[in-house]
Amino acid sequence: MTVLNGFPLTAWATINALGQSTADVVEALRKTQPAFSEPPPGTGFQTVCGMVDSSLAPLPDALAHLDSRNNRFIAQSLSEIESEIEAAIERWGATRVGICVGSSTAAMDEIESAFRTNASTGKLPDDFDVLAKGSADGLVRAVQSLTGIQGPSAVLSNACSSSGKAFASAKRWLEADVVDAVLVGGADSLCQLTLRGFRALGLLAPGPSRPFGLNREGIHIGEGAAFCLMEREGEGPVFLGAGETADAHHMTTPDPDGKGASAAMHQALRQAGLEAEDIDYINAHGTGTPFNDDMEATAIRGVLGRARNNPIVASTKGFIGHTLGAAGAIEAVFVLASLVHQFTPASLGADPVDPNLPIQIATEGCQTPLNFALSNSFAFGGSNVSLVFGAPQ
Repeated sequence: MTVLNGFPLTAWATINALGQSTADVVEALRKTQPAFSEPPPGTGFQTVCGMVDSSLAPLPDALAHLDSRNNRFIAQSLSEIESEIEAAIERWGATRVGICVGSSTAAMDEIESAFRTNASTGKLPDDFDVLAKGSADGLVRAVQSLTGIQGPSAVLSNACSSSGKAFASAKRWLEADVVDAVLVGGADSLCQLTLRGFRALGLLAPGPSRPFGLNREGIHIGEGAAFCLMEREGEGPVFLGAGETADAHHMTTPDPDGKGASAAMHQALRQAGLEAEDIDYINAHGTGTPFNDDMEATAIRGVLGRARNNPIVASTKGFIGHTLGAAGAIEAVFVLASLVHQFTPASLGADPVDPNLPIQIATEGCQTPLNFALSNSFAFGGSNVSLVFGAPQ
């Protein structure tokens, strides 16, 4: 099947705090079963995290030089769609399949561990390779080595919009005939840099985040990975459009009027050839910080205008925390699951909803007909991306 105004997503997978398989993750979303854990050892302050179960197999011996917690997430996620990736390589050729991924800190925990060793012993661990184990470059090399993909590759690092922007880039590659398929996704692992950084900014909650809730106190941080196979032809949900803006209102605080966020949503809708009233479900960025949720609600209200039918709006960060650079890809998989199974998850923690917000928030999950969904990811510095997906045709 050829899709004229978009590209089909023929396979997808995720690993996060809800489970190590996509089926487990989707089941937890449908049953409203969040996953919270204690922060990593040595954190030294109160918060919760969305940590992935640590019992992950190391990378194969031939890839031991790339082994890291973050790359184990990647390997586990890719193992679910291995046959589909192999089929795409067979169909298009290894050089006509690309890799476009996003990450915020990648395997920063590996760097932190190495420098703790250096502080106590006077030298770095013998097997430490900062590029292979602790960098975004190592992330891409791991994906290449695990899949055999030989086409163009890129990693985007725009904080929390990173892997969302990877979808927009992948679509442009296909439109420019650079490739015929792209493995698009993202990965990020917990580290002290982000935990302490968000705490220093006063954005880290002592408990689970409550996006759009009256009593929200901030974010809690999660980790994980997700990948989608976007092809020129195939069967599956369709990626229809993306909108990207950079409002640069402030280094860490969103524009309270949501101008950049609104513009990103409008762009995504125009690229998809849709109107606001066509959208059935919005997966909100919804971090649980007072400023972000106020801004996003204002932006969504402005985009909806006087649409006849308001979409269901919910944030999934109450389930797994904010997975930073991986959030766009992980939540894209959540949206694909919603479109395939015709359900929307609850905006966990929102009950009671902040009555001052100008939109309605879904505090419970439901089975409902869905044709089109929009997913938002917003980042520091005003880096905004909105993605539009359609149900399988």
